[in-house]
Amino acid sequence: MQPDSLTLAFDTSVAHCAAALLCGDQVLHELAEPIAKGQAERLFPLLDDLLSKAGVGWSDLGCIGVGVGPGNFTGIRISVAAARGLAMSLGIPAVGVSSLEAQTEGLEGVVVSVLDARHGNYYFQAFGNLERAQPTKCTLETLPSIPARTEPTVVGCDAGLIAQECAGHVSAPMFPIAVAIGRIARRRAHGTKSRPVPLYLRAPDAAPPKNPAPDILP
Repeated sequence: MQPDSLTLAFDTSVAHCAAALLCGDQVLHELAEPIAKGQAERLFPLLDDLLSKAGVGWSDLGCIGVGVGPGNFTGIRISVAAARGLAMSLGIPAVGVSSLEAQTEGLEGVVVSVLDARHGNYYFQAFGNLERAQPTKCTLETLPSIPARTEPTVVGCDAGLIAQECAGHVSAPMFPIAVAIGRIARRRAHGTKSRPVPLYLRAPDAAPPKNPAPDILP
């Protein structure tokens, strides 16, 4: 097994620790645990378990993929900081992938990806044969417009409701979140020089924790 073919991907942008190890596009192992607190303490034991199940070590990895949000502020910072640290220590690329894009992996044409932003809000982004749209936070009443006759595929939170608004049809994600992140990261790894950066689309709605997440270096 060639080291540069192994991609380790993980995400803690919502109330879970999700991770996958891929050889090319083949999923060797995948783990996902629901966890609302303690992601910082749980992430590396889970990653160690994943590598152990595959019989490989950290030095065998060729790429890191990480979910950059949008989602929980602290969770995003935990994963991004971990990915940056691993990439630096192992001398391999780390590629950030948004959850909005990860939901579209494997789907063709125009795809509208939607996540729950709480309190009646959505994170929204359109992908496909359109001028690249930026991710945004919106409500059902302020959904970005999709060109007529596009008939987009809608995936994610309240997909049926959103599809009615933009004359589209509904699909489930083709891959679990960590697997999708890994597939996208692998395709982008070679030649990338940028570091993963958190994707924040809203202001925090809670006071900072007493033990803040690790700082993200420039």
